[in-house]
This record gives sequence, structure tokens and C-alpha cells, in this order.
Amino acid sequence: MKKIKLAGILTGVLLACGAYAGTPPEVKFDQGADLSQFLRSAVDQAIPPPARLAPEPDKPVWISVFNEDIKQLDGKFSFKDREAMIQSQSASVFKVNASELGSLSEIMHRKLHKCGGFFTHSSPESAAKDLSPAPAAAAPAYTIDRRDQVLALLKLSEEKGITDTITSLSAYKNRYYTSQTGVDSAKWLQAYWSKLAAGRSDISVEAYKHANWAQQSVILTVKGTAEPQNIVVLGGHLDSISRGGDSADAHGADDNASGIAALTEAIRVIVASGYRPSKTLKFMGYAAEEVGLRGSQDIAGAFKRDGAQVEGVIQFDMTNFNGSAEDIFLIADNTNAAQNAFLGGLVKAYTDYRLGETKCGYACSDHASWTKNGYAASFPFESKFGEDNPNIHTPKDTLAQSGGRSLHAFKFAKLAIAYLVETAK
Repeated sequence: MKKIKLAGILTGVLLACGAYAGTPPEVKFDQGADLSQFLRSAVDQAIPPPARLAPEPDKPVWISVFNEDIKQLDGKFSFKDREAMIQSQSASVFKVNASELGSLSEIMHRKLHKCGGFFTHSSPESAAKDLSPAPAAAAPAYTIDRRDQVLALLKLSEEKGITDTITSLSAYKNRYYTSQTGVDSAKWLQAYWSKLAAGRSDISVEAYKHANWAQQSVILTVKGTAEPQNIVVLGGHLDSISRGGDSADAHGADDNASGIAALTEAIRVIVASGYRPSKTLKFMGYAAEEVGLRGSQDIAGAFKRDGAQVEGVIQFDMTNFNGSAEDIFLIADNTNAAQNAFLGGLVKAYTDYRLGETKCGYACSDHASWTKNGYAASFPFESKFGEDNPNIHTPKDTLAQSGGRSLHAFKFAKLAIAYLVETAK
């Protein structure tokens, strides 16, 4: 009788909160249950009754695509039926409709195993700039000399918080950039980061609004104590995608709830330790990465126009699938060699993880938005490219595929902590 009443109470909680944005955790009443996690997940993920967002206007956009990728797609997308507006030896610019971006992303992943693999722009002039070589980044002189401070923060880091964040984000049906759940998931992240930062007057959290779609990016800022004008960026995309766009099942546990979760654990550790950086830290959850790196392009472009002094950028995109012999792979293309070497030094100085190197191609994640604007950017990745999670961009990208744990992502949270301490000093 008590079991029936308890089940009824839990059902009432869910109904009172509204439609649940995903499948709630299974509770086995006859085996004992940790109801606190169930209730927290239910309340955190409760959303208003579903409302259909106005879709992004199906107006022309312009994409820049690597020429070799166009050849390999072999007509799977209608490039051969379109005339390139501008071409260089390496890339081409095409005019497409906004409604085609999801399909192109799906084809890029299915045929080339790429996330995105193209830049999307609102004007041909903006797209044309992608065909010019990226300006050289002025990387600072990297040093590794904060061992005691780094080790003290690493002792505070935990896997549990990473798992909880992945669980909450992947509970949404999808986090597509034009869907209601995509909007709600960004609001959840903003609220959660704000909750973690409560009591710290030097930390602020804001939503970054984009002009052409509903989902917002999220930015948490830790103001520097001595050189606040100098900025270090740690980012990852918060959206997810699968075939079907805004109606698809795209839980995106690895791609990329895992990257956001690693960043979130670094934020939690900063607050728990009382750490205050000399330079300003900005943690970013980018919207609309999966359809042409659109969120990070908006932000990186704005920073460039404003003359922001960004000393380094690190991207966390897919961290929880251990598909290769090594633990952490550094993406070697479209990244900064000096900062990559620095990251390798951090891995060796503060962990016993095995380090590898791989390439992911043109516009494969948000680091490329910063690289093309002349900033030093790096991208540590979960595996060798091609040995990464085969379930991404499908309904099977769930935490269960990693055994319900975040052991691999925990390694990247530790790297994030070491990176921010040794760069923002």
C-alpha cells in the first residue's frame, strides 16, 4: 500500500510540474530508491506545456564548405546542382536555405562523420571571409608553475556532478536550436550556472541572444582581480541534433552534454574553492553549433569587433566516449600549435593520462570560430577521430552508452581546471 501511495505522489509531482522533457530516471520501489535524485531531475526538467516556436525564417543563408568534403559527399547534398558563389583552392561558398542546414549537417555526419563541417553566415560577404587565411594568433608565453594551486582544486573535483549535469541535459527530447526544448535547455543551463555561482559577486551569468533563431547561448563570467581586460575562454556547444530536426529524439549525452558537464564541474570547483583568477574567465555554452557553428561565430566575431583581448580558447565537444587507447586527443588542425603544446604539458604535469593527436577537418567544432578570428584556440577530444562515439546524432546518444557514468569526461574536467589556473594567473 505504501509503495502505491509513493508512486502516486511522484506521479503527482510530475503532473504538477508540467510536461517532462524526457524520460525520468527509473525508480525501483521494491528495491529501495534514492528519491532525491529522481525528484531533483523531475523538478529541474519540468517545462511549461509544449508550445510550438516560430521556426527560423526559411530565408537564404550562405555556407562555406571544404572543397574536399564536397567531393567526398558525391552528390548526397545538391552541391553539384548549385553554382559556387565564391571559390578558393580549399573552400567554396554556396547559397542555401536555412531549412536545409539540418539536412546538410546530417549528411556531413553520416558520410564524413563530422559534426557540422561547415560555417553558416547571414551574408555572402561574411562567408567570403572564410576563404581567406586566418590571421595569426598571438599566443602568450605559456608557463606551468601553479602546481600547489592546481592540485588543491583537482582534489575537489568529482565525477558525480558531471554525471548529474549530463543526466539533466540529456533528459530533454532534444536541444535543437529552433525547438522549444532547445530554448528550455539553454534556460536550464543559465539557471543552473547561476545557482552554482550564488554568493560570488565577481561571477555573473547571462544569456546571449542571437538574431535569427530562438535558442540562446549562455556565458558565465568570472571577473579577473588584476587583469580583467585579459580573457580566457572555455566553451562547448549546448545544442543537439538528430534526423528530424526540432521533433527528433536527440538526447546528445556525449554530443555535447558531456562537454558542458566538464565545464560545469570546473565552475563548481572554482566556487567551492574560493578561487579568484587574475584574468577574466568566460565559460560559454554555445547555441546552434550543429548547423554551422552559428552561435560561436556570433560571439567570436563580436569579441573580434570589440577588440577583446582573448589570450586563449579551449573547446570541449564530446568527452565521455573512450574509444581509443589514449585518454585525451589534441586536435591538430585549425588550432594553435603553441597552446596545444601547453595543453600537452598540463596533461603530463597534472595527470597520468595518455595523450594522442588527431585531426577533425574543416569547421568541425566551435574552436574554428575563434581560430578564424585570430585567437589561439585548442580542442581536446575524447578519442582519435573516426574512433569517437558512433551513436552521436542519433537517439542512442545517451548516458547509458557510457555505462551511466562520466569517467572519461572527468578527465576533461580536470584538464579544464588545470588550464584555467595556469592561463588566468
